[in-house]
Amino acid sequence: MLLFAEWSNNPEFGGEYESLEQSSYTEVEKWLNELRPEEKWFLIEKRDGSKIGQVLCLPKGPHYSIGYRIGPDERNKGYCTEAVKIIVDYLLLSKDIVRIESESSPKIWLQ
Repeated sequence: MLLFAEWSNNPEFGGEYESLEQSSYTEVEKWLNELRPEEKWFLIEKRDGSKIGQVLCLPKGPHYSIGYRIGPDERNKGYCTEAVKIIVDYLLLSKDIVRIESESSPKIWLQ
């Protein structure tokens, strides 16, 4: 849980279009403990066990929404692509859903 608080408070971790959350460790711990059972946070790890990012899965009626972020030093190396493929497989094989969606904020939309 300490990692989630650290990442939420680091503007470089989420990137220039992710909203900056200033959260204490206690606030993050409370938030994670209050997640509904069907809301899942997963850590993205490298083979050496170092934790480099996160994926969130939220139910939205008959479908799920996923979100993800990864540390700036690990971007463009395929880690999020691999993590999203695993999460999509997990959701499609374990949930009765009709679709999975993900949101992003491309630079062109925000200019």
